[in-house]
Amino acid sequence: MTKTIKEIQEEIIEEFSKYADWSDIENDNNKYFHLIELGRALPPIDATMKSEKNIIDGCQSKVWLTAKVENDKMIYFADSNTEITKGIISLLIRVFSNQTPDDIINANMDFLKEMGLENHLSPTRANGLIIMIKQMKLYALASKARLSNKKV
Repeated sequence: MTKTIKEIQEEIIEEFSKYADWSDIENDNNKYFHLIELGRALPPIDATMKSEKNIIDGCQSKVWLTAKVENDKMIYFADSNTEITKGIISLLIRVFSNQTPDDIINANMDFLKEMGLENHLSPTRANGLIIMIKQMKLYALASKARLSNKKV
């Protein structure tokens, strides 16, 4: 059974609570280090997905994002040229992949604040985070429209 977005978000909050604070950069057991590790564990994407059309405009780092629908659920693929951004997109993929377009469109993203990530990003990274979420929701919205047209 697939976990809900809320269940995955709670799992992530619990997971990050086990690590030292975001600001303790001398400690490799800190939250940034864990975020980087999550990014390193993100499966590589096909080189053809790293095209200009899949780059998210507005992110300081390069972020390639694409999606497909399988069994009426969204599957996202992404990569980035920086470790922290790759970790952030890996979190978003974990939350949104295998969810319905409606669930993604209506998802509350307060978990990012609850886990403290929003407060520890530079303004440019925080803006990039918002843009990544927006793009993932736009993919879900477009897929919802395509799925609705198939059923008519």
